[in-house]
Amino acid sequence: MELAFSRLWYWLLLMAVVCYFIGCFNFAVLIAKAKHKDVRKIGSGNPGTMNMSREFGLKIGLLNFLLDACKGGVPAMVSYFIFRDYVFAGTDIAISDFTRYFCGLFVIIGHIWPVTMGFHGGKGIASSLGLFWFCLSCEDPWNILIVLAALIGVVAYIAVTEWGSMGSLLGVTGLSVWQGFIFYFRYGAEIADGRVIAMFMLLLALNFLTWFAHRKNIARLFSGEEHRTSVKKLSHGKRGTQNM
Repeated sequence: MELAFSRLWYWLLLMAVVCYFIGCFNFAVLIAKAKHKDVRKIGSGNPGTMNMSREFGLKIGLLNFLLDACKGGVPAMVSYFIFRDYVFAGTDIAISDFTRYFCGLFVIIGHIWPVTMGFHGGKGIASSLGLFWFCLSCEDPWNILIVLAALIGVVAYIAVTEWGSMGSLLGVTGLSVWQGFIFYFRYGAEIADGRVIAMFMLLLALNFLTWFAHRKNIARLFSGEEHRTSVKKLSHGKRGTQNM
């Protein structure tokens, strides 16, 4: 079924607002509070997966990762099921291909700059990985294996280099490139269409946000001052280093 933008814009506005406030909900703060601590005042101070792992152990870190991943992926999946039978009027471009990452972008914005926490949130890695996990699964169930391989690659990279932030960022970028290839081959004949370009811009924006949120980590990495993230220490409940 075709849907004109004049009938879609208010849906996009609603999705942007709802997804932003979903992103504002921080599971790390909630879990730490249940343990009578404030994750923003311990460790690195970042309410994210790596800091939770360092302070409370890998099990809690994994729980936090899964919850943040679902926060990034579930809204995108909901939009997929709502719009999967629709295309932009006069084209073969699936509206759900756009709305999935549109929703994800605003979840990430809410996670990084939550109004509920004075605009000081996490860095968006777990939610971004979850977004790609859910969105790529919409494309083809086999992509679940691609995402799994990417996550294993991230862990292996961190284990070898002990550069947690860089490994996480490379995982997000790698999955976005994979999704970009899928879009390119799907819409090659319509690659100059503004709606297709907008899809690639959403992927680019997601990468920009996560890399921008890690700008201090990257600066420390290039200056040789970046702290190490020891997977071995984390597995024993000991403190590693910089955060996702």
